[in-house]
Amino acid sequence: MDDFRLKVFITAARTLSFTRTAEQLCISQPAVSKHVGELESRYRVQLFNRRGSRLELTDAGRTLLDAAERILDDYRRMEYEVSLCTRQTEGELRLGASTTAAQYLLPPILARFTARFPGIRISMLSGNSGQIEHALEEHAIDLGIVESMSRRQGLHYTLFAHDELVLITRTGGKYARTESLTADALRHIPLVLREEGSGTLEVIAAALAAALAAAGIRLPQLHVIMRLGTTEGIKSFVRNSDTMAIVSVISVVDCLRSGVLRIVDWEDLTMRRDFSFVHAETTPAPLAGQFIDFARANL
Repeated sequence: MDDFRLKVFITAARTLSFTRTAEQLCISQPAVSKHVGELESRYRVQLFNRRGSRLELTDAGRTLLDAAERILDDYRRMEYEVSLCTRQTEGELRLGASTTAAQYLLPPILARFTARFPGIRISMLSGNSGQIEHALEEHAIDLGIVESMSRRQGLHYTLFAHDELVLITRTGGKYARTESLTADALRHIPLVLREEGSGTLEVIAAALAAALAAAGIRLPQLHVIMRLGTTEGIKSFVRNSDTMAIVSVISVVDCLRSGVLRIVDWEDLTMRRDFSFVHAETTPAPLAGQFIDFARANL
């Protein structure tokens, strides 16, 4: 079906990896290539440039990505609106969410969900991704939202939303005029990062490891002066010091608008990640599935 081909293409465009696309969608890598090839044949365009093991979107690929995301959003909203006719209106749902998701991504969705389904009682546990996955294994929650790249055996993951990590510093500080950094320059910058077990830290470590290795630098050579357990703590630390930090772009929208913090570009490096729902059963329990559908339709 065309909608599945578009889903394959969107995933490939976001991960820039056919291997990760195959893993996320539970299909083979040749199947990913086949679906992308069929789209290229149908529209008579090239969607990706292949540079060795790396993929880059072409102009046509970026155009299709914008259109495909709008189409699949419309599909999800249509399916969700129709499904409301048979949905549960009472019960209890125990959520667990990684710190970033709990603070910045979920609150507006939870507000709309409780307004739409006032008979459903919701509680939410917040912690890093590892703690949320452990809570699910211990049956302390019904549904988790995490951002880690690793996958625990016995748990099942469903893509929720995309995110990007950015390098920030305070406006008016020592690095206020720094527009961009190379990997070599980054090792001399005092950094504030998340704690061990954080999904954010896992993504940072994986992305930086490759970039630093290309410059002949090992990850332990970075000048990390502080590790904190919350993004809000990191933002406050950076606002009051001549340091930099790597955080989710959704966590600093207000600070960027007010001019308190600014983003520093890094050369030849983009850190993208996914938020995922995680559940113990292959098919989520009815109320958990209802929340998943609502959240994806109301991003």
